[in-house]
Amino acid sequence: MTYAAAVVRSDGFTPPGPGDFDLPAIGGGTDTFEMFGQTFVLGVTKPMLQLVLAAVLVFGFFYLASRKRAMVPGKLQFIGEGAYGFVRNSISRDIIGGRDFAKYVPYLFALFFFILVNNLFATIPFIQFPTFSRSGMVYGLAILSWVVYNAAGISRHGFFGYLKHQTVPPGISGPMLILLVPLEFMSNILVRPVTLALRLFCNMFAGHLLLILFALGGEYLIFEMSAAYAPVGLLAWVLFIAVAFLEILIQFLQAYVFVLLNAMYISGAISEEH
Repeated sequence: MTYAAAVVRSDGFTPPGPGDFDLPAIGGGTDTFEMFGQTFVLGVTKPMLQLVLAAVLVFGFFYLASRKRAMVPGKLQFIGEGAYGFVRNSISRDIIGGRDFAKYVPYLFALFFFILVNNLFATIPFIQFPTFSRSGMVYGLAILSWVVYNAAGISRHGFFGYLKHQTVPPGISGPMLILLVPLEFMSNILVRPVTLALRLFCNMFAGHLLLILFALGGEYLIFEMSAAYAPVGLLAWVLFIAVAFLEILIQFLQAYVFVLLNAMYISGAISEEH
C-alpha cells in the first residue's frame, strides 16, 4: 500500500475496488459452494435480473416496432428499421459479404442490442450497474460467439477442412508449419473468445470503477474533509459527469466492436481463402 493510500484510508475513505462488483444475492441467499478455491453464494443477483430485463426490453421494443408494418412507417417503425438496417448493412453485409450475410443477421442484430442495453444499464438511474462488468456474463456471450463462428466454418469446409483453413497459412510449407500451425490454432481457435470477452469486460469494469471513485471521492472531500478540500470535491463531481457522458459513447462502441469482431470471425471462418 502506498503512503497516499494509507493516509486516505486513515481518514476514513475506502477507495472502491473489485469488491464493489460482488453484489449479494437478492433476498439474502445463504447457500454456498466452492470452486477454484473460492466460495460462491447461490442465488439470483442484480446482473442476472438485468440480463432478463435487457432481453425483454429488446424483444418488446422491436416487436412493437414491427407489429404494424406500413409502407409509410410511423416513428417507432422508422426507429426500428433504422436500427435493424444499421446492423444488417453496416456490419453484417459489409463484413461478411452479400452472398452469405443474411443468415447471420438475426444473431448479430440481437447480440448488438442485447449488449448495448446491458451496457447502458450503467447510466440508467436506479440501476446504474453495467451487467458485463461481471466477467462470467461476458464469457457466456464469448462462448456462444465461439460456437457460432466455428459451426459456420465447419458447415462450410467440413471439420478437418476447417481446421486446415484456420491453422495452415497459405503459401507456407515445410518445417515452418511446425511452428506456425500451433500458433495459428491458439490464435484462431482458443484465444479469440478470451480476448473477445476481456475487451468488453475490462471496459465496463474500469469505466464503472472510475465513476464510483469520482462520485464517492467527491462526496467525501466535500462533506467529510475540511472546507479547503471542497473545490477538489466539486471538481471530482464535474469529472464524474464528464466521464458519465463519455461512458455512454464507450458503451455503444463496445457493443459495436464486439459484434463487428463476431462478423469478422464468421467472415474468416466461411471464406474460401485464409
